Amino acid sequence: MDTPQPRYLYIARHAEATDDETALTGAGRRQAALLGRRLRDVPFSAVHHGPLARTTQTARLVAEQLDRLPADAAPRAAEHAGDYVPYEPVREDFPDGIDADRYLDFVAAVPADERARGTRLAEQAVRAYTGPVDGSEPRHELLVTHNFLAAHLVRAALDAPDWRWLGLNFANAALTVIRYAPGRPDTVLLFNDTGHLPAELRWTGFPPELHI
Repeated sequence: MDTPQPRYLYIARHAEATDDETALTGAGRRQAALLGRRLRDVPFSAVHHGPLARTTQTARLVAEQLDRLPADAAPRAAEHAGDYVPYEPVREDFPDGIDADRYLDFVAAVPADERARGTRLAEQAVRAYTGPVDGSEPRHELLVTHNFLAAHLVRAALDAPDWRWLGLNFANAALTVIRYAPGRPDTVLLFNDTGHLPAELRWTGFPPELHI
């Protein structure tokens, strides 16, 4: 009989893309392969990715390295795994001391219809990728996505305010893992981990002032 089981969601931002974002760079292809090697022995039951080229190519390169990936778990694209604004903040969201204008202007640069669409897609993503699962054993899933959705899922796991997806950054091909267990708070096990990448492949896609 199936009972609630933990879900382990492995989140990776896509690998480094070319300037026109139509393909991965040579460095990006290396990043994706190395991420796959790190995850080689994980018994994934699903590989999700956004529909854009950089997530599609990353997911495929990672999947090529996965020794325990079932034939029916080949990478699958979903619009709600894509690149969008997951929540549109308002001025009242921001506590004192935060430069609200900076973030509000950033989000306002996205057309209004796209912001509304992003809210709907984020709700779908939370339903699809979070929470415990019914089954006989824990479930492991890989999500290859973009910075904004990765930030939104981490924010949600920590019960942080809705606007707090802003200010969270993820390097290309970095690994974040969230555990959703029955009767327990969601747990962020790893965040923006690049241990599988050599120094020259780390921190791409990350604000230079935040490199460490």
